[in-house]
Amino acid sequence: MTTEQFSQNRERTVKVQNGWMMLVLLIAYLICNIGLLITSIAAGTPRSGPVIWLFLPSLLLLAIWAICLSGFFTLQPNEARVLILFGKYRGTVRDSGFHWGNPFYSNGPRGIVVPSSGSSKDSSSATTISGFATLMMQSRKGLRRNKISLRARTLNGEKLKVNDKRGNPIEIAAVVVWRVQDTAQAVFDVDDYVKYVQTQSESALRHLASQYSYDHGEENEITLRSNSAEVSAGLKLELEERLSRAGVAVEEARLTHLAYAPEIAQAMLRRQQAEAVIAARQKIVQGAVSMVDLALKDLADKHVVQLDDERKAAMVSNLMVVLCGESEVHPVVNTGTLYS
Repeated sequence: MTTEQFSQNRERTVKVQNGWMMLVLLIAYLICNIGLLITSIAAGTPRSGPVIWLFLPSLLLLAIWAICLSGFFTLQPNEARVLILFGKYRGTVRDSGFHWGNPFYSNGPRGIVVPSSGSSKDSSSATTISGFATLMMQSRKGLRRNKISLRARTLNGEKLKVNDKRGNPIEIAAVVVWRVQDTAQAVFDVDDYVKYVQTQSESALRHLASQYSYDHGEENEITLRSNSAEVSAGLKLELEERLSRAGVAVEEARLTHLAYAPEIAQAMLRRQQAEAVIAARQKIVQGAVSMVDLALKDLADKHVVQLDDERKAAMVSNLMVVLCGESEVHPVVNTGTLYS
């Protein structure tokens, strides 16, 4: 069994001719060609016509001049053009400005789907017009001379419903800032690098969410809710690994939405409220115990009153009720002796 190995392309930066210089040369070329054409007509006779050996070359040179005009192109800052000559990659131009290159560099659209023109009786004229309109739009989009934007782009992902490490359904979304780093890989190694970024970002986010718990993990465990910085760093690292094949660099990746799925949101909210109440009760009890212990020690150290174990227990019980009770306590004043 034989398997084909994937060959990665690498960008090669090349230089092309200055557009303004070539424009001056082509204007001079046109003037000389027009002079040759006029000479061929003037040197001829009304009977025999223009001089053929001068007239025909002038027409040929005029056609060559028209072909050379298609070699002009412009690049804006942070924009590049991939040069393809008869199906072979020749390099990438990254310098902004007015340029001139080989007029036979590929300018045609890539991946255009031509609508079927079959003779089916069920096909209507509206469908045919719509198909050709789509073709024209695709052609217009493709005739950008293989230009690629090198600017940073933002992918604001949609909310995804996934299961976390514990199997709880959650909603998660992320934003990814990316840009094309290697134009050759972006054009030749993947079919559509924009869709590739979208698909791989969604896949990476789903995989990341399944690796961590939403919250309340084990001790020192990273969770989606409590460790957003670590989770975002992990997402960026995974995206860099996935998108490197398309020549895409990830500038930033972070979570923009994180919540339980609607079907368990209410139950999880009640659990969080119960956990908050329990945590608050623990703090209150710990504080009350320390206050009771301090009170008993102060009474004993300062010899204010001598209490036996039974009276100490009663005092501790009363103080705990006062300190831990939710409602205001109304004490009963004892007007007799301590032991009555």
